[in-house]
Amino acid sequence: MDLTDCGEVNTAPMPDLPLPVAQPVVSVSELNRLTRDLIESRLPLMWVRGEISNLKRYDSGHCYFTLKDVQAQVDCVIFRHRLQYLDWRPDNGMQVEVRACPTLYEARGKFQLNVETMRRSGLGALYEAYEKLKARLEKEGLFDPRRKKPLPAFPRTLGIVTSLQAAALRDVLTCLRRRMPSIAVIVYPAPVQGEGAAQRIAAAIATAAARAECEVLIVCRGGGSIEDLWAFNEEVVARAIHACPIPVVSGIGHETDFTVADFVADVRGPTPTAAAELATPDCAELRQKLAHWQQRLRRVTLRSIESRMQRVDYLGKRLAHPGERIRERLGWLGHMATRMHGAWQRTLQERSWQLRDLARRARTARVDVTALARENAERARRLRQAALHRLDAAGALVKRVESHLKHLSPQHVLERGYSITTNAAGRIVRDSAEVACGEEVRIAFARGWAGALVKRKDAADS
Repeated sequence: MDLTDCGEVNTAPMPDLPLPVAQPVVSVSELNRLTRDLIESRLPLMWVRGEISNLKRYDSGHCYFTLKDVQAQVDCVIFRHRLQYLDWRPDNGMQVEVRACPTLYEARGKFQLNVETMRRSGLGALYEAYEKLKARLEKEGLFDPRRKKPLPAFPRTLGIVTSLQAAALRDVLTCLRRRMPSIAVIVYPAPVQGEGAAQRIAAAIATAAARAECEVLIVCRGGGSIEDLWAFNEEVVARAIHACPIPVVSGIGHETDFTVADFVADVRGPTPTAAAELATPDCAELRQKLAHWQQRLRRVTLRSIESRMQRVDYLGKRLAHPGERIRERLGWLGHMATRMHGAWQRTLQERSWQLRDLARRARTARVDVTALARENAERARRLRQAALHRLDAAGALVKRVESHLKHLSPQHVLERGYSITTNAAGRIVRDSAEVACGEEVRIAFARGWAGALVKRKDAADS
């Protein structure tokens, strides 16, 4: 390339530039860990609203899903130990609010939310108000089982607090007509949902308490959503039930529906029909029990009469003329005297036989002292002979052992003309290879020893 085509070339020297500072190099794992720590320290635990999608449940019990809105989405996980506390089942398409901690899954570098709990969107405020009121009333003791009043076994009048148009009223009346048609029913009408319903329900309960016309009061309505049942979660209704001196049975919604009124009431029925069954006895069951007790009473009465008739017969047999009783006793005394005399005679005979037998055995067991003395003398003589024999045998054995020991003794070998040669270290020399020419050795004889100097040696034939 021709540099003249590029204009004037700057030939001035280049200025000195600062050298770049060396930055530390981190691994991917360290980067993800630092990012996770930064996210968890800067972003607090928060509520996030969105729609559930891509929901997956694993055998471990953990649940993974995506929370999204119209513009963005985020991965979420809720672990088994937190999922088990939900009283409903999450599913795709649900609008929910999750209470979660933002974090980073280090292994894959994926941003996600660790969910602690969740609630259906739109109901969060109601659930929160419900839990707060429930906790406060429980702390005040309104749920204490010890203050709950028992239900009367056979109430004559029953009060119902509900709407006159409610299906729950028809269910309760149908149940009462079937179980106890003779019971009197007083309805205290009140709306069970809508604005002002809680105050009207509390007023109806207060009216029933003031009139004291009934022995049991049922507060009921049919099933519905949490918004429909919300009147029974109001504090004014809970306070009215707590202040009512009449035992209150709640029958609100279905079995899975729990309201604050259920916890304050003396007895909770899962449904309005179940509340009616708890408040009243069953006439058919009472008839069966009455028939059963009637039969038992009849059997007990008959057994008592028969027992007394038998006792009368027994006492009649015992009745007799005093003279006859005296003659009977005299005959019994004579019989007993005869038996005593015979027993005395038999005892004397047995004692005499025992004495004769003892005398015979004593004569037979007399000891012959002279024979015993001769026997002892003979045994002493045999014992001395046996001891002398054993001593002689032991002496002969000792002599034989001594002879064998002398025969095996090294001294005995030396007496026969042999000698023992040891080197300067005191070890016995058994082979000419163990000594060297010019080495001094020690030769032991049967009596005494002598020193010698090795002048020559010869190896033994192998």
